[in-house]
Amino acid sequence: MTAKSKGIAAISLAYVVWGLLPVYWKLLRAIAPDRIIAHRIIWSFVLMLLILVMTRRLKQLRAALGNRRDLLILGLASLLVTVNWVTYIFAVNSGQIVASSLGYYINPLISIALGTVVYKERFRPVQLIAIALAAAGVAVITFSVGQLPWISLVLATTFGVYGLLKKKVTLDAATGLTIET
Repeated sequence: MTAKSKGIAAISLAYVVWGLLPVYWKLLRAIAPDRIIAHRIIWSFVLMLLILVMTRRLKQLRAALGNRRDLLILGLASLLVTVNWVTYIFAVNSGQIVASSLGYYINPLISIALGTVVYKERFRPVQLIAIALAAAGVAVITFSVGQLPWISLVLATTFGVYGLLKKKVTLDAATGLTIET
């Protein structure tokens, strides 16, 4: 299997799992979202710590714990992703799946806006047309909902800023995620 084929398979599997996640959260609707998140945090930390042990990267973790800048950024990132996940689980379990989906449609637009403001990104005309079409689609869905989609805005904003913060960390993904959890 080529690297490209493996990548396509991994992406496809990730989208299938992401698509099935609301079904999983629905099965857990009797459990409060904060408890689900608490388990997610604890078990993610245990798994990430095991991965660092197995890949012999505990020294990197110890060194990273001395970097105040990265710790502050990861602390903020972990707060944002926690708000994002609690909001997402609440939305799904309260039957507001369209609002949660809309949030993840708005998210790329938030990321584009952040990239424009923070990184001074500029777009070619064809990219601006794509952005305008995406924004129009989001506007149509938003107006069809008939109210301010606060769930969508919370999801899009927290995840967009989370992504921006994670780009500012100097650690590898596994070490950063371990500290974040």
